[in-house]
Amino acid sequence: MGLGAIDLNLLVALEALLEEKNVTHAGSRLSISQSAMSGSLARLRRHFKDDLLVRVGRDYELTALAEQLLPVIQACLHRAEEALSLTRRFDPADSEQQFSVVMSDYVMTVLVEPLLRAITQEAPGVRLDVLPLVPGRPESESNLRCHDLTIVPLGFHLPGVSEAVMRDRFVCIVDPGNPRLAKGRLTLRDLAEMPHAASAFGKQLTHADRQLETLGVTPHVQVSAPGFATLPFLVGGTDLVALVPELLARHYAGFARCVAVPTPFPEVPLVEAMYWHHNRHADPAHRWLRETVRRVAASLGDACDPFGQESTEDGQRVLRKLSAAS
Repeated sequence: MGLGAIDLNLLVALEALLEEKNVTHAGSRLSISQSAMSGSLARLRRHFKDDLLVRVGRDYELTALAEQLLPVIQACLHRAEEALSLTRRFDPADSEQQFSVVMSDYVMTVLVEPLLRAITQEAPGVRLDVLPLVPGRPESESNLRCHDLTIVPLGFHLPGVSEAVMRDRFVCIVDPGNPRLAKGRLTLRDLAEMPHAASAFGKQLTHADRQLETLGVTPHVQVSAPGFATLPFLVGGTDLVALVPELLARHYAGFARCVAVPTPFPEVPLVEAMYWHHNRHADPAHRWLRETVRRVAASLGDACDPFGQESTEDGQRVLRKLSAAS
C-alpha cells in the first residue's frame, strides 16, 4: 500500500497517541477535540488492523504492534522535521521566541544568572521560562516533549537526545565552628556519627549517597529538603553536615554560614546533561538555545580544586584501610 492510501496527518496523531497512551492527552497536545482524536484512533485501528491501545485497569497500554510502530513513526516524523527545517532561519537578535527549560534548584542557582546575561546580550527579545524539576515526572516522553530542554544529572535515562554540559563534584559543608573540623578535614567516622542535612529527590539517591552506601556508611538524616539549594542555610549554626555540589557551595560561600571541605573519600563527580525531544533537534532556534547553554556551562568550568591533590590521596588511603579491615 502506497503513501497515497493514508492521510499523512494521521502519522502525527499516531505518534501522539502512542506516546501519550491517552486519547484525551493526545488531543490536548495537538489542540484537537477528544472526539476528533477518537476518530483518528479508529481510522488508525482499521488501517493497521490492530487495537494499538488496549485498556489495562484504568490506563491504556500499547499493543505489541504499537510498541514496534512507535520508534519507526518517531524516526519518520523526525526526518520530516529535519527536511522542513532546512530552509528555516533563526535570528536571535530579532527573535521574540519563548523557551521552556526544566532544571533542578542546583542548576538554577549556578547556571541561570550567567545564562540570562548571555541571552539578554545576544537575544534581548527572547523569553526563558525556568521550571523546577519534579521528581518522577521528567522520565516520560510526553513530559520531555512539553519543554525545550530538561537539565538533570546524567543517568536519569530520559528518552530523547542528550548531551553532557556541566561537571562538578561533591563536597562536605559544615558550620565553620563545628568541633568535628580538624585542620579543615572531616573523617569517614565523622560522616557516620554526625547528623546530616540531606537532599530529597524522591527515591533517587545522589552519587555521594551511593558512595557512602558503598563504604558502609548509613547517614543519620536529621533534616531533609527538596534539592540542594537550601542545605547551606540548614547547616549554618548547627552541628549538621551536608554533601552538596562544589559550585553550589562556592555560590553561597559569601552569605551562608558554612564552609566547604573535601569529602574523606575519592572525588565523587556530578555530571549534568541537557535532554530534548528528537522533534526539536533540527530546529534552528533550538540549536541556538543548546549552543548558548553549552557555551555558558563551559564558562563555569570544572569545579576548582582548592583542596589540592592531597584530599584525593587521603580518600584513597581511607578506602585502602577499609578494604584491609574487611
